[in-house]
Amino acid sequence: MGINDNNIKPIEERFTSNVTVRGDNIFVQGVAEEVSAIEKVVKEMIFVLNTTGKLQTNDVYTIIDLTLQGKEIISDNELDSIILYSKKDVIKAKTPNQITYIKSVKENDICFAIGPAGTGKTYLAVAFAVAALKKGIVKKIILARPAVEAGESLGFLPGDFREKIDPYLRPLYDALEEMIPGEQLKNYLEKGVVEIVPLAYMRGRTLNNAYVILDEAQNATGMQMKMFLTRLGPNSKSIVTGDITQIDLPSYSQSGLVQVKDILKGIDGVGFVYFDKGDVVRHKLVKDIINAYEKHYNNNGKGA
Repeated sequence: MGINDNNIKPIEERFTSNVTVRGDNIFVQGVAEEVSAIEKVVKEMIFVLNTTGKLQTNDVYTIIDLTLQGKEIISDNELDSIILYSKKDVIKAKTPNQITYIKSVKENDICFAIGPAGTGKTYLAVAFAVAALKKGIVKKIILARPAVEAGESLGFLPGDFREKIDPYLRPLYDALEEMIPGEQLKNYLEKGVVEIVPLAYMRGRTLNNAYVILDEAQNATGMQMKMFLTRLGPNSKSIVTGDITQIDLPSYSQSGLVQVKDILKGIDGVGFVYFDKGDVVRHKLVKDIINAYEKHYNNNGKGA
């Protein structure tokens, strides 16, 4: 119910039914359709509390919004697919490979997610990290990306170094902004609870009690990959995401993500998850575009 029944107040605000709490029981009196909706909301509140260990008033508003929009309420058999309750929606696995992703992250301290664009690799990785931070499993989140020039020269971009680097890091900010309220995210960034940095800034650090994500890892060299993976300290987890068909390095063989598949294969605590075009969850045209490029490269006998 929350302190002073604060978690019941959103229900009273959004519905006209009379809601009464007596001990462990909630009594709802009103029209049948609305009573049914409130029952779904309360069951979902219980589910969120059992899943995450806590329930906040903002969570209740989110649950009510989802219910009124007619979106599917999470059922018990979907528990393993849930990653995070965000400010707008429930973030959960939508494909079999994404469910495998969740399992691998739970079972391993280092997980590699490899596959084409639009398969949820980065978005879900950030959700894993935010969920761990909210539950108190880790004390900070560190998100890194290689600042590799892809068709443009970094030196010719306007602004100081931070302004030059920010476009490379923008996708990570976008994911965080969907999962953490604006003021809270600003506070996290100011206090260093959440760091978003170029990969080069990771050298020499030991990362304890942290969730560490390396995105676009196909553009990290072999030495950079080794450097990143050896930053991990006690009570830390890491997710490495990338697409080996979109390498911007001079040579395919220089990619640390390509090399690491063979180097770390079979090591306990390290997991690999592979996505394909069937896992694309962006705009429906993304899958068609991937298919078209595959057909083009296959017909011309060239790699991506």
